[in-house]
Amino acid sequence: MSQTLSAATLLAVPLAPLAGSLIAGVLGTAFGGNRIGRAASHSVTILGVFVAFVLSALTLQSVMAGAHFDRTLYEWMVVGGLKMEVGFLIDSLTATMMCVVTFVSLMVHIYTIGYMADDDGYNRFFSYISLFTFSMLMLVMSNNFLQLFFGWEAVGLVSYLLIGFWFNRPTAIFANLKAFMVNRVGDFGFILGIGLIAAYAGSLNYGEVFAKASQLAGLGFPGTQWMLITVICICLFIGAMGKSAQFPLHVWLPDSMEGPTPISALIHAATMVTAGIFMVARMSPLFELSDTALNFVLVIGAITALFMGFLGIIQNDIKRVVAYSTLSQLGYMTVALGASAYSVAVFHLMTHAFFKALLFLAAGSVIIGMHHNQDIRWMGGVRKYMPITWITFLLGSLALIGTPFFSGFYSKDAIIEAVHASKLPGAGFAYYAVLAGVFVTAFYSFRLYFLVFHGKERYDQNPDAHHDEHGQHGHGHDEKPHETPWVVWLPLVLLAIPSVVIGAITLMPMLFGDFFRLNDVIHVDAARHPAMAVLAEKIHGWMPMALHGFTAPPFWLALTGVAASYYMYMVNPALPAAIQRSFRPIYSLLENKYYLDWFNENVIARGARLLGSGLWKAGDRALIDGLAVNGSWRLVGWVAGMVRWIQSGYLYHYALVMILGIFVLMTYFVWLNK
Repeated sequence: MSQTLSAATLLAVPLAPLAGSLIAGVLGTAFGGNRIGRAASHSVTILGVFVAFVLSALTLQSVMAGAHFDRTLYEWMVVGGLKMEVGFLIDSLTATMMCVVTFVSLMVHIYTIGYMADDDGYNRFFSYISLFTFSMLMLVMSNNFLQLFFGWEAVGLVSYLLIGFWFNRPTAIFANLKAFMVNRVGDFGFILGIGLIAAYAGSLNYGEVFAKASQLAGLGFPGTQWMLITVICICLFIGAMGKSAQFPLHVWLPDSMEGPTPISALIHAATMVTAGIFMVARMSPLFELSDTALNFVLVIGAITALFMGFLGIIQNDIKRVVAYSTLSQLGYMTVALGASAYSVAVFHLMTHAFFKALLFLAAGSVIIGMHHNQDIRWMGGVRKYMPITWITFLLGSLALIGTPFFSGFYSKDAIIEAVHASKLPGAGFAYYAVLAGVFVTAFYSFRLYFLVFHGKERYDQNPDAHHDEHGQHGHGHDEKPHETPWVVWLPLVLLAIPSVVIGAITLMPMLFGDFFRLNDVIHVDAARHPAMAVLAEKIHGWMPMALHGFTAPPFWLALTGVAASYYMYMVNPALPAAIQRSFRPIYSLLENKYYLDWFNENVIARGARLLGSGLWKAGDRALIDGLAVNGSWRLVGWVAGMVRWIQSGYLYHYALVMILGIFVLMTYFVWLNK
């Protein structure tokens, strides 16, 4: 591909998965008469995503050679001076996201052939995940807020369909409704931020808005002492809090594990949940103008990184452990954004996408091999039965905890150093939170690893193994585990490779090279936010950084976490139960997820119902029906009755009215002349 990017070629990137989705969703389901079979459905969707991945890789290659694209492709309408457009902005940030989204999606598509082989909704599932890929690509490729919002809502809608894919299960329906409602809370703030930008900047185009950023920074929010730019950035970040599952809008993500495992990898590890991180990085010219907003981002990220990690320690469902790990790592990315280390946040987004998708898919492989058992308490010794799943899961876990030379080490340690260098008021708390999170991450990650792959075999002792994750009767729960088919383990191997090497390869170009500097992709005010400058002084290459990592506190904290989990679950397995008994109140707090679900259901939801009932009784019944509707006809009837009495047809009535009228007029004029 030449350095001049073609609009037609770029348009083919999102349209190829969309075409596959439509073919599988219409012709492969009862809606279109089931005209094509399973093989045709998965073939056409995989082909569409493969085409998108190849074109995305070629686009990244051209962007690294200096290509850039920012153009409107279609003008929908003009309202006043506000243009509603569809367009693409292709730079290094967009090209990176395109490659991550399409590669992970391609792996998930291949994996799904094996994982969903026995499911009746096979073709429908392929249609959904391809549609999700299209939506995510439209989001990251947009050059304006309108298209960004379209992609933002589209990924939310498709995630609703995927989380509730098994719609005959009440828990799945509750989970997808919960995800949809919580994201609407965040999206309300998001659209308010976009509305403020449209009102004060007079444009929805990124470039035009960023050009007016300094003007927006000089304005105050009407009626308050707040700066307008602070309100805009906080509103935008509230949208990111919902989509990227930041405290307290994180409650939907663990429950979303009710959906099939492939969507856990696609949506909740590599793509949808990172949309908020991508959006804030894209909006860096705005966020750099408000230290208040950045500090808010920093603190929320730190709370999420540490306290969601605590919840992962007590989980027994293999997918939920990985889900809480995702929450914690999203907190790390958010902390980096708050420290103005946007390139580090995107760097961790990329490395995390590979090893977290690997862990989710490996967890699904374990579930298949264990005959749909998901409880890690009834596993153990799986390593010898599932060698490929074991080694890939181990590689993903080592990357997750930040082991030197693995991809997660470079991005995670860079985040910790960036927070340490930040001058924001919340940086002290954030630094100790992410540092403590290293120990917590290592502990729950290797608790999961040891309970699943090592120790005594417990798979034949599970009292609940008669039912699989479809809610149906299990398949021989007392049978030995087995390795999964090649369509399941091949994506694990392909994801394990970047989980190990991608960090070292991309460290220097992404953080300190021209990768994000060309065309001012990411803007940082180095004088006020020196994190990246400090990192540049400390990091001189992937090899020195990794070697130094063996002497840094994060490595020893991670090693301590691994050793503690090994002792507690391999050497002295009675110790965790004893600790649980001794710290029962803390365990109850964690078991109830800080009572946030209880608060949402019993305070917010019940309060909303009471408020709705009050508005219905006072507003609808009393005010609208009682006063406006019934009161108006009663008033008309009363006036009509009075008028009817006056216009009776009797002369003495008319004479009386005339006399009374003359009396009233005389009284008025006498009073007026006094």
